[in-house]
Amino acid sequence: MFDPPEYVDWHPAGDLMEEFHTTLQRDSQRNKIISELSCEQLLDLYAGMLRFRLHDITLSRWVRQGIISKAWLGTGEEAVTVGNVHALDRKTDLVGPMIRNAGACHEMGIPVADMLREYLATADSPSKGKCLHVGGLEHGVIAPASQVAALSPVVAGVGLTFKQRGERRVVLTWIGDGATKTTASHEGINLAAVLHLPVIYVLQNNQIALGTRLDQHQAGPFSSWAKAYGAHSFVCQGNNVLDVYAATKQAADLCREGNGPAIVIAETFRMGGHATHDEREARVIFSAELFEYWGRRDPIGMYEMYLQSTGIESKQLEAVEERIIAELAEAEKQALASRETEMPKPESVLDNVYAPA
Repeated sequence: MFDPPEYVDWHPAGDLMEEFHTTLQRDSQRNKIISELSCEQLLDLYAGMLRFRLHDITLSRWVRQGIISKAWLGTGEEAVTVGNVHALDRKTDLVGPMIRNAGACHEMGIPVADMLREYLATADSPSKGKCLHVGGLEHGVIAPASQVAALSPVVAGVGLTFKQRGERRVVLTWIGDGATKTTASHEGINLAAVLHLPVIYVLQNNQIALGTRLDQHQAGPFSSWAKAYGAHSFVCQGNNVLDVYAATKQAADLCREGNGPAIVIAETFRMGGHATHDEREARVIFSAELFEYWGRRDPIGMYEMYLQSTGIESKQLEAVEERIIAELAEAEKQALASRETEMPKPESVLDNVYAPA
């Protein structure tokens, strides 16, 4: 199974756990939001990150087994996606993930088996074998396109609909640090700001755009961008799932009151390549020290230690782990079975397209 080497024998460091706790106490409003989380909600956040990590481990193993050619992983960034989604009303709000936000899909209710089927292009996958970008409006997930930040103007349009209908709903999408340099990114945020739309843009700064380091395409801090757009911003520690959750909850509450949009700026790090094909190159682009720095900040490991410090017992965490491991094993079994019996027929290529021949 794949994990970055920094995660394989991970141990909590005292200074890092102090950093984790200090982050949560820095903002009194966020601290209050976190204090109101029930034990069930805290464990659901843990389960969500585990589900995301094991989903990616499955895909990485499939690449090594020759089942698929490549996969786009979010290893090391689980806290951003899961913290964002759990802070929303998942019954009414919408999200527009990019491919590295796969955790948003299963946390919004898309079965993991269907997500794996999408990579296998089976006829019973959400897109019927046509596209590996997962979505489903019945689950509140807007399917993305390949172009990064392409959903930025789309969610602005969704937010405009919510506003015109007088609905207290929010739509959220993610924009990587590299994607901030696209036209779609700027146009979407600017439109949402001018019209005061209930949209949350998560600026997911994982320090690299494909193979371009942040310092090669960004001179100033992202924290200053919101002022330029006339929007509100909430900066959070992207590897601290509770800080991400609280910042997103603040942003969502603000948007529901008609004061949107909001930009949530999450600092994190991609513990691998752009995809599985260039993991080795990522180790050349960045120093070993930087991987070690972020590797010590494994979002799942730190959160597990935090939960234990609050009185949640190891047996409770182990029960969650066993449940998620079994869930992923069953999802993989179902997806591989579909690969044997549910591949799309050639003539189905014309189904569900806008202009069939």
